[in-house]
Amino acid sequence: MHRTAREIAEFVQARLVGDGSVTLSGISSVDSATAGDLIFVESEGLLRTAVESAASAVIAGDFAAAASSAKALLISPQPRLAFARAATLLCPPPNRTPGIHPSAVVDASAILAAGVTVDPYAVIEAGVSIGTGSWIGAGVLLSAGTQIGSHCDIHPNVVVYPGVKIGNRVIVHAGAVLGSDGFGYVRDFSTGRHEKFPQVGPLEIDDDVEIGANATIDRGALETTRIGRGTKIDNLVHIAHNCQVGENVVMAAQAGLSGSITIEDNVVLGGQVGIGEHARVEEGVMLGGQGGVLPHKILRGKGVAFWGTPAKPLREHLKELAFLARLAKRK
Repeated sequence: MHRTAREIAEFVQARLVGDGSVTLSGISSVDSATAGDLIFVESEGLLRTAVESAASAVIAGDFAAAASSAKALLISPQPRLAFARAATLLCPPPNRTPGIHPSAVVDASAILAAGVTVDPYAVIEAGVSIGTGSWIGAGVLLSAGTQIGSHCDIHPNVVVYPGVKIGNRVIVHAGAVLGSDGFGYVRDFSTGRHEKFPQVGPLEIDDDVEIGANATIDRGALETTRIGRGTKIDNLVHIAHNCQVGENVVMAAQAGLSGSITIEDNVVLGGQVGIGEHARVEEGVMLGGQGGVLPHKILRGKGVAFWGTPAKPLREHLKELAFLARLAKRK
């Protein structure tokens, strides 16, 4: 897709400095850019390198407003965000021809809105509904009663269990499993056997959520598992039954949530974070990679970073590490 620098500037609401007629055809990093590419920089120290690169235009912060450059400069208070938005124009998603592939199996009671695309070997069971413009990839299973909103992308080999509700503009990457039974058992002390506790609650995923490849999100046991609007879940994340995940939460790869956890809005969880059952992470908390929260504990403090197991405020955790290091040197 070809766009002029002026078109891009107008789309991302950036101030254009220089030749707005230059044609842009792609995006790139500073180091690998070629003619026709758009790049971005977030610090003044990298501006010279960006200006001297082979790229045809640069998105930069206000620090670049007075820079001398033969390239088109797009000045934005949030260069990375502007670059991400520009990418939607220069690298649009593939065009798909709506329709149902002959090898797909679609129950007669399923309701597919206009513009839905169903790829080979997908299975759509009874009572499923799919909103306008959604794409169902190859080998996807949408079990009975599943609801998919409009303009969703369900990538190949995703499995959605019965009754799951998915909102609009949701992206689910390959191999994810949504709505499987939670890990709930009751032990019979007379025999030592573990018997299955009912897993009959729903799973509800709100608008604008993205779920990574091979992530798993359990349905509720007797309550609802819910993923809030705008939350982004990385590959290989596991979310157990009855969890309540708020809006605009970010979870990095291999994070794991036990049952009945509450994650409030705008929380950031690093990679391999582990959280015990019935714990609560309050709004705006940041928990660093491999951090651990014990069952029933609460992390609170908007904008506060926690680290370690059991998780503590970063400053406190680093003081403890330094103390242990000094102690070890005395031996």
